[in-house]
Order: sequence, then structure tokens, then C-alpha cells
Amino acid sequence: MSGNLRVGIRWSTYRIEELREAVYSLLGELFPGAVRGLRVLVKPNLVAPRRATLSCTHPAVVRVVCEWLLEGGAEVTVGDSPAFGTTQAVARAGGLTRALSDLPVRIVRFTPSRPVRLSCGVTIKLAREALCADLIVNLPRLKAHDQLLITAAVKNLFGCVVGLQKPLLHARLGEKGDLFFRTILEVGELLPVELNILDAIVAMEGRGPTGGRPRELGFLLASKNAVALDTALYLALGLSPEDVPLWKTALRMRLFGARPEEVTLPADLPDLSDFRLPERLAPVSFHPLRLIRGFIKRLFMAVSRGFLCLCGRDF
Repeated sequence: MSGNLRVGIRWSTYRIEELREAVYSLLGELFPGAVRGLRVLVKPNLVAPRRATLSCTHPAVVRVVCEWLLEGGAEVTVGDSPAFGTTQAVARAGGLTRALSDLPVRIVRFTPSRPVRLSCGVTIKLAREALCADLIVNLPRLKAHDQLLITAAVKNLFGCVVGLQKPLLHARLGEKGDLFFRTILEVGELLPVELNILDAIVAMEGRGPTGGRPRELGFLLASKNAVALDTALYLALGLSPEDVPLWKTALRMRLFGARPEEVTLPADLPDLSDFRLPERLAPVSFHPLRLIRGFIKRLFMAVSRGFLCLCGRDF
């Protein structure tokens, strides 16, 4: 593969007109192709109902991207598989449902899945919406992460792994280190991702991905390649591959975009060396008791939803 991978930046706020100008400019620069008639999955970062307005991709960013795609004649679906709670519950908590309510866009739960065997030997279940899309627009939010140090474009695509598969993979592969990180990276390589836009207007620093503090940064970072976008981010943060498990593994896999010389950086890439990251990383592997508590919580929520639906039908 020849030629460097471009990373673009636009400075903005969440005010809709300013944000629309910034997003449309990035989309026009990095993705000039036609989208008419294409099935497009917009993949935000939907983590959990808790602190959803900070931990999830800001709904204004999702809305403006959907507007651009709809204006181009695309059929647009928005979806994710949250770590906690349902897609609909997290979307409501973060304001996404309201933000998209007047657009012809469906917010879908990644329930149907298809088993896929990765080249590293791990079999995963990927959302059919992701595998069957003509293209995916990946919309992560910049956050510190207490297990991976930082989470951005590559990690957000791991949300296309359906439901309980993610914590089970943490439990099975977490202690094997590199195999788990390779699994995350290979998921991203499988999917038809055509554009990645990182929401770094207000990021989360400290103990992310849900327990950190807001940090106003005021920019969007974009690239057609998720690995290249993350590499630009690592450089802005002043990190080395030894600091970041996913970056170290991407270099070992020789993924294009993992080497700084393969990435064309924007001239106004900010210095983020004072961005607060976790001082120590938590183990990637989940303790069995944590899994059991998660399963019980999910079962309780599923039973509660069924009961409420039954009450609704009865009354």
C-alpha cells in the first residue's frame, strides 16, 4: 500500500451550526464519494446509562453525521452494543433518541449476529447490521480507559461484537494479553469502515471509560483509517507504543497506519501531553464474580423489560 493515511482536524463546539460546518467540511475532505442508495451504519460509542452524556458520543455529532448521509441519499441506521444496559436505554439516557427523533433514522439493537473466525484463531459473534452494511461511519468519543489507557477509533469498533461476547472475551483472553488486543484490532480490520470521526470536543480524562472527569478540548479528529487516527492521537498525547497495549499490538501485526511515518498529521494537531490518563491500568481479564454480577444484572433488566411490556399490553 502506497501513500500516507491522512488525518484531518476541525475545531468546533456542540452548537449545531458550528458543528455542522466542521463535520461537513471533514466529510467533504476525507470522503468525497457518493452515498446515494447505500446502507450506512453509524456506530457511536454507547457505553452505559450511567453518565451517558459524558461517556457516550455526543448526540449532536451523531445527528449532524446522519444529516449529511441522508442529504446524500443514504439509508441510515444507528447502532451499538453497550457494555451495560440496552441500546435504547443508553440512547435515551445520553439524549441520542431525542436528537434523532425527527430524522428518518432507526436506532437498532445489535441482536442478530453471525459467527466469524478471526485469523488469530478466536471465533466471535459480529452484529449482522455491521457485516451487511455497505459502509460504516465510526463515531468514537475520546476517553481515558482504566484497562487500555485510552479508547478511541479502534476500540469503538469492538462494540460490533454482540452482547455478552465482550465480557466473555475479556474473561477468556484477558490474561493472554496480546491475543485479546489482536482480537480487537482484527474486528476493526474485518468491517467496512469508510470514515472515523473522533468526538474530542469534550473528552473524558482520569478513570474512564465511565468514571472520569470532563475535559474541554474543542476538536474533531477524522481519518478513513481507524488505526491511523489512533496513532495521531497517541502522538498528540506524547505516548509511546510501550504505553498503549493496542498500539504495541498493531505495530506487531504491521497494520498500515500504526507507524507514525505512515500517517499525515494535521498541522494544528494539539499538544495533549497534559491530558490525565490512568496512573495504573486495571487487569484486562474480568474476575468470574464480576461476570456473574453482570449476568444477573442483565437478566434482571431483561425480566423487568418483559414485565413492563406485559403491563403495557394489559393496561
